[in-house]
Amino acid sequence: MDQAAAVLLFVPFIVGTVLVFAVVIRRLLGVRVGWMRTLLAAVLALLTTAPILAGLAPDDPATMSGGEAFLLAATSVVVAALLAMAALVILEVLLPTGSLPGPVEMWRGTRRRVARACRYSTIVRIVLRHGLGRFLRGRPGSGPSSAAARRRLARSLRAALDEAGVTFVKLGQLLSTRGELLPAEFVEELTALQDQAAPVPWDDVAGVLAAELGRPVEEAFAEIDREPMAAASVAQVHAARLPDGTPVVVKVQRPGIAVIVERDLDILLRLAGTLEDRTSWGRSFGARRLALGFAEALREELDFTIERDNLQTMAAAMDATPDRGVRVPAPYVSLSSERVLVMDRLPGTPLGAAEPKLARLGDERRDAIAANLLDSMLDQILVHGTFHVDLHPGNLLVADDGALGMLDLGSVGRLDAVTRSAIGQLLAAVGRGDSVAASDALLSLVDHPEAVDERELQRAVGLLIVRYATPGSTAGVAAVGAMLRTFTSHGLGVPAPVAAVFRAFATLEGTLGLLRPGFDLVERARVAGARRIAEALAPERLRGTVEDELAALLPMLRGLPRRIDRIGEAVEHGRLRLNVRLFADEQDRLLVTGLLHRALLTIIGATCGVMAVLLLGSGNGPRISTGVALFPLLGYGLLIVAVVLVLRVLVVIFRRD
Repeated sequence: MDQAAAVLLFVPFIVGTVLVFAVVIRRLLGVRVGWMRTLLAAVLALLTTAPILAGLAPDDPATMSGGEAFLLAATSVVVAALLAMAALVILEVLLPTGSLPGPVEMWRGTRRRVARACRYSTIVRIVLRHGLGRFLRGRPGSGPSSAAARRRLARSLRAALDEAGVTFVKLGQLLSTRGELLPAEFVEELTALQDQAAPVPWDDVAGVLAAELGRPVEEAFAEIDREPMAAASVAQVHAARLPDGTPVVVKVQRPGIAVIVERDLDILLRLAGTLEDRTSWGRSFGARRLALGFAEALREELDFTIERDNLQTMAAAMDATPDRGVRVPAPYVSLSSERVLVMDRLPGTPLGAAEPKLARLGDERRDAIAANLLDSMLDQILVHGTFHVDLHPGNLLVADDGALGMLDLGSVGRLDAVTRSAIGQLLAAVGRGDSVAASDALLSLVDHPEAVDERELQRAVGLLIVRYATPGSTAGVAAVGAMLRTFTSHGLGVPAPVAAVFRAFATLEGTLGLLRPGFDLVERARVAGARRIAEALAPERLRGTVEDELAALLPMLRGLPRRIDRIGEAVEHGRLRLNVRLFADEQDRLLVTGLLHRALLTIIGATCGVMAVLLLGSGNGPRISTGVALFPLLGYGLLIVAVVLVLRVLVVIFRRD
């Protein structure tokens, strides 16, 4: 009973002592450190207190007075705490807090790593099977030197992406629109990638519908076709009727596709980071930035509420210009969710199969339909700031009277007012043949380094205008590719929203060519842009524009006299001061912080080295045990610290990134 009572008292004493050590260590360090490693340091302090006390105590403890014993015990506790703090600092250097996950995160992470490893092995086998493994080694080498070799490589890449699944198919489709990044052979091959898949069995589709709608499918729809109208890798579409007889289409996400896409996106982002770190072409390609933009767009496509909102926004924009004859299906908000989208069923035939219908309308009507579609796209880009980025023939319906219906707004482009204004200025400058104004508009659209040869850029843009924007030119969307290559050659980066505009026009050219063979996209866009500028400068609209500008300037103009008076008063009384914020730029702060850290490491390392030499030359000092003395132990410890710190400084100095 006495032993049990002793144990019951001893355990809380030990736990309390460890907690006191942990609190003291955290307070003395003054830095937030993880509680788990703090408790481990406290346990170390508790375990080392007794050996330190035994080493410092004389051979006959009975000769000590009570005060001496108390001081000796206090010294032992302080030394043990210092050793625990040193161990904690070393652990923070080697494994900073947060670098190791907790038990739950470690278990989940292990499961993710196993699944990722299986998927990695599958992707590696696909890459090797199609002869692409050599491009992941990171060593410089000569690429394909002829058009035929590039074609073979592009064909292998397309086959590998197609075999890898939905995420990589969509990545290939995105790359096919980036003519500034890939040679023409790759763009042509990747354009052939089709996002198609085998239909999901009806029972699985019905399960998704019932879970998302919260009721049986028969209650939500009077009739629904079990055979899909179309089946893609992300979703499939079924024709249906509401209880009141309204014809609708139901877009249902494939079960489990979100998990597959997230797993592949995780792998893709890791691969992009590896390629950018280890390969020169990955860095010039901007692999990590491109992968992040692609992941964001694909996640938006998986959330059907975003497409629902896009449909509502686009429908409001289309209602402002009903004469264009372009519309989008209206969504049914109460029946839509993240995985189900119910919308109006627009009449018409997909453009790819609508040639007989268009032939009956005649060339003049077809030309007007194509022009209206181009004007609608310009309205979306220049006026509303929300536009369809992938208007390929499969996403356009043609009604019997020539009216057009736009489908699949899961991923749209969005432009702020400044970007829309710069695009309008670019179109106006191209229409006038003004290369100086066009280059200025381009510089406001793209990301550019501090030093840009503007004169050379003006010459390049002037050549592009003469070659592609003069009347009678039939280059078409090749002008877009030439402009993007001009960006790359001058070190200009294309932001994702601006790249989406070029992608939209690149896709639109083929669509307009089916609506009206021979339709000149560049010339019509130039004329339409000039017409819009002329309309904006018309007397009836110019007055409104001037009034809007004055309304924006009025608050500033009202406050200007008061501010001038304050400045004059400050000058008169000698109170005018100029404040300059040093190191306001983050890069400057990082540079100075890095230099200070290196200087401090050098000083601390040198100090530790000097202290180590003094201790090693001062004899043995008190003995911790029979064979271990205190001064040599501390001296060698400080010598190790000095060597480590000096080596850390040297490796930073001599390293070449």
